[in-house]
Amino acid sequence: MGIFYYYFKLDDDEEIRLEDNTYTFEGLQKDDVHIVSVRVEGAAGNVSESQNKEVIVGVNAGRYILASANPPTGETTDWTGGTSYYYTGKPNNWIQFARFYWRVIRINGDGSIRMIYQGTSANETGEGTQIGTSTFNSSNNNKTYVGLVYDGTNQHGYGTNSTIMNTLNNWYNGNLASYEEQYIDTGIGFCSDRNMASGYNFNSSDIIYYAAYDRINVGASLQCNSEDLLSKDNGKMPNSIGLLTSDEYVLAGNGNSYLDVGIDYWTMSPYYFENYGVAFVFVVYSGGGLIDYWGVDGIWGVRPVINLRSDIPITGSGTTSDPFRLVS
Repeated sequence: MGIFYYYFKLDDDEEIRLEDNTYTFEGLQKDDVHIVSVRVEGAAGNVSESQNKEVIVGVNAGRYILASANPPTGETTDWTGGTSYYYTGKPNNWIQFARFYWRVIRINGDGSIRMIYQGTSANETGEGTQIGTSTFNSSNNNKTYVGLVYDGTNQHGYGTNSTIMNTLNNWYNGNLASYEEQYIDTGIGFCSDRNMASGYNFNSSDIIYYAAYDRINVGASLQCNSEDLLSKDNGKMPNSIGLLTSDEYVLAGNGNSYLDVGIDYWTMSPYYFENYGVAFVFVVYSGGGLIDYWGVDGIWGVRPVINLRSDIPITGSGTTSDPFRLVS
């Protein structure tokens, strides 16, 4: 019993019958679009209906999403120097990976895919969209505690994990580490932008505002100071996992987008440091918008963000019933 033959067909060419369940079509040109059909014949001679799939030759994950029925709707240059394409509003940008559902934030300038955790099922909202809650840092009385990683002294320091970085690492090690080598981009990293807002000095004894505060009023940016780029490849973070930035939230719609899921959750973008000794990081408000909330020792939702490699095959249309999926 079982399958005797597989029938492979490219466009309107003749079928190819094989006992093997894989076949490579030769001589195809990059970026050409083809219809590939597959059907099977069982031991009793029963033949299944053809399963058809449109494929684009040589297309990786990022290019596939850009060519999908619901592509990203905005674009800007990011820190790679390439064009980053980002989603706005309430799009079909669902992706299923490592037993979880995610939403694609953007296609990075290098073609990798940046996405945010959405839960264990499609259409998850509220607390189901977080892996739990955490403080950003255990104390709030140092201006460097706004960093996902920091050193306690320098504006752009690293070396010590924040509390929330430890939370992310623990979750990554338990759920994603086994996928890293084949699927997760470890190089593009995350922007822990600790530049100052216009007119402020890090060494000032008065209140200081960080650059993200300026940008929510004058326009978001996906540029990043090289000192603040954190990745596993450059040794500034232990795992390839981070959080949403305030800029990504603003670009998506700033209070009216798929990133609004009905809970308060942390971004990784510093907001300000009060002269009486309280550090603040932007939080996505459950009612929409970005706010500060009780300093970095507050307890709010954690929604991991990761980057998938550009050179992985992908399928699907991005809807809840047919999310983008990695092809093994």
